[in-house]
Amino acid sequence: MRAAAAVAVVGLVATGCGESSTGSKAEEKKSGAYSGKGIGLAYDIGGKGDQSFNDAAYAGFQKADKEFGIGGRDVEPQDGESDADKVQRLTQLAQSGYDPVIGVGYIYASAVKEVAAKFPDTTFGIIDDETVAAKNVADLVFHEEQASYLAGVAAAKASKKGHIGFIGGVDIPLIHKFEAGYVQGAKSVDPAIKIESQYLTETPQEGGFSSPDKGKAGASGQIEAGADVIYHAAGLSGQGVISEAAGKKVWAIGVDSDQYSQTSLAAYKDYILGSALKNVGGAVYDLAKSVHEGKPLSGVVRGSLSNDGVGFADTNPKYQAMKDVVDAVNKAKQDIIDGKVTVDTK
Repeated sequence: MRAAAAVAVVGLVATGCGESSTGSKAEEKKSGAYSGKGIGLAYDIGGKGDQSFNDAAYAGFQKADKEFGIGGRDVEPQDGESDADKVQRLTQLAQSGYDPVIGVGYIYASAVKEVAAKFPDTTFGIIDDETVAAKNVADLVFHEEQASYLAGVAAAKASKKGHIGFIGGVDIPLIHKFEAGYVQGAKSVDPAIKIESQYLTETPQEGGFSSPDKGKAGASGQIEAGADVIYHAAGLSGQGVISEAAGKKVWAIGVDSDQYSQTSLAAYKDYILGSALKNVGGAVYDLAKSVHEGKPLSGVVRGSLSNDGVGFADTNPKYQAMKDVVDAVNKAKQDIIDGKVTVDTK
């Protein structure tokens, strides 16, 4: 669940709008078990470098390349692109022989459904959507609400004011799951806790997942209102949340990746209490492994606390020193795994 170590790669020439290339040239294993050209990875809004969701997917890409030597190509989204652009991107990857082809984010759902039907011998993956029902598609989804519950417990225990905040990137059902779990977790510690809640935009096209300035402004308002711990589920916009929290010397809680350990956030890491983890990288790796071994995954594959598909990062030494916080989070985790606590999704 941490970013994989960088590996030497040989660039591939990319074709088509919005594409970039990476990865060593894929070579067929001597055993003949795998004959694809490598992994085709199409990023969500914000692209590679968000230190969160997309970078977690790339870490899985790197791990698979390092272990299996299959390489591949990762491609960037375009600003204001249409569904037709996504269909073209996935089609080009499939036509070029990449296998599996993975859409990073629910925005690829309709494109994956359309393109997978045209390439039945290629395995496709869609992250954060479970509506694509096809024999050659793996719907890679997660219990985000469980990780967010742990973030809520940590926030409530760490808050000195009994006042915390939540910032979602876009007002959509997927992000509602993050908020629901966070609120429930916080209230399990303090039923009277005050919780600020805000969504940066109504639609992804407005930049809710890709605008650090929006995240910074949102965090500033919540801190002025009195929140001393803020949890974001906002992709690249979360960098603005974290920088503002650090500037005002209050706690931030990251999302998807262990943001305390991200190089580009190193200046703010002392104020990153922890991160609600979603093992996107593990999902990418597992799908690539299954294809490489000739037994491709399909159908809904869901990550939870019980299978380490989600979790809470505890790498900040300041967090580890808060024994009451650590104990509360660990207990909450075990209670969810044991079925003593069922986490809300709305």
